[in-house]
Amino acid sequence: MASYGATVEWRSDGAFREGRYSRAHIWHFDGGAVVPASASPHVVPAPMSDPAGVDPEEALIASVSACHMLWFLHLARDAGLDVAHYRDEAEGEMGRVDTWRMAVTRIVLRPRIGFAGDAPDSATLARLHEEAHERCFIANSLRTEIVVQG
Repeated sequence: MASYGATVEWRSDGAFREGRYSRAHIWHFDGGAVVPASASPHVVPAPMSDPAGVDPEEALIASVSACHMLWFLHLARDAGLDVAHYRDEAEGEMGRVDTWRMAVTRIVLRPRIGFAGDAPDSATLARLHEEAHERCFIANSLRTEIVVQG
């Protein structure tokens, strides 16, 4: 099986012991991509977080969305469809799972797909989304409810 990795790097700005340290950090990926990251400003207010950085919760939502899209594209091509564009304005909801723990409890995918040729009927589209969801490695790794609103 494949193995995946990422390097996450943070450096103190000198205020760590006082508790007023930046949560901004960098993600390095094996292909060379470098992504500015941070704690979510919903969790750690700015300036201790960097609103321009990708936070772990956003990355989780994007990972689910991208995985679903990639499987959908593969399945649509296998079905003889000609996809021209795909856009998903995905959203995740944070909630309490017990007294002490919070989690992303729900992810809603809202794919909007344009076809170069004839668009499939709604039943075919629903089947493709259902199969994409079933095959998505990321969705299969989570306990979170994932809803596809096509």
